[in-house]
Amino acid sequence: MDAVVKAANNKDKDMAAQRPDMDARPTRAQAEDAVRTLLAYIGEDVTREGLIETPQRVIRAYDEFFKGYDEAATDYLGTIFDEVNGYDDIVLLRDIPFYSHCEHHMVPFIGHAHIAYYPKGGVVGLSKLARVIDVYARRLQTQENLSAEIATAIETALQPRGLAVMIEAEHQCMSLRGVQKAGVTTVTTRFTGVFRDNPAEQARFMTLLRR
Repeated sequence: MDAVVKAANNKDKDMAAQRPDMDARPTRAQAEDAVRTLLAYIGEDVTREGLIETPQRVIRAYDEFFKGYDEAATDYLGTIFDEVNGYDDIVLLRDIPFYSHCEHHMVPFIGHAHIAYYPKGGVVGLSKLARVIDVYARRLQTQENLSAEIATAIETALQPRGLAVMIEAEHQCMSLRGVQKAGVTTVTTRFTGVFRDNPAEQARFMTLLRR
C-alpha cells in the first residue's frame, strides 16, 4: 500500500540522521582512551584496580545506550496489516517505558511514552511502535525532539486519521545537577489529524490514559 512505499522512501532521510559509517568514527581504542582522559580529569587514578577495565565497560555500555544511531524507524514500520475487519476506532499504547540521554549534559532522562492513532486502512504490529520509541530514544535527545521524531515516523508510515504522542519523563540533568529538583516530570505532546483538530478527541485520549 501507499504507506509502505512512503515508509520505504523515507528510510534514506531517517538514515541520514544516524552516525557516520564505522570507518569514519574514532576507533574503539580511541574511545576507551577518551574515557581514561575523563577519569583523569575528575581526579581519578586510571591505573587503580577498580578502574583498569572501566573504559572498556563504558564503551560497551555506550554501544547499548546509543544503539538507535544504527537503526531506522522504517525497519519496524515497513509491514502494515490491512486485515482488521474494518476496525477504525482508536488504538492506544500507554505507559511504554523508555530511557534516553540529554544531548546537553549526556545524562539520562527516563519516563513513559503513550501513543494513540485512528487507523486509515491498516495497522502496524503493537511491538513495532515500542521499537520506534527506542530507535529515537537511544540517541542523544531533547524530549521535544524525541516527541516530534516518533510522531513523524509513525505519521509517515501509517498516514492515520489522527495520531497522538505524549511523553512524560524525569530529567536527571535537572534532578542531579543544576537546580537539583528530583521528581519533576516534563510532559510533551504531538497531535495530528483528528487529535489536533478536535478537542473532544484529545480529551478522550487523556481520559483513556488516566483510566
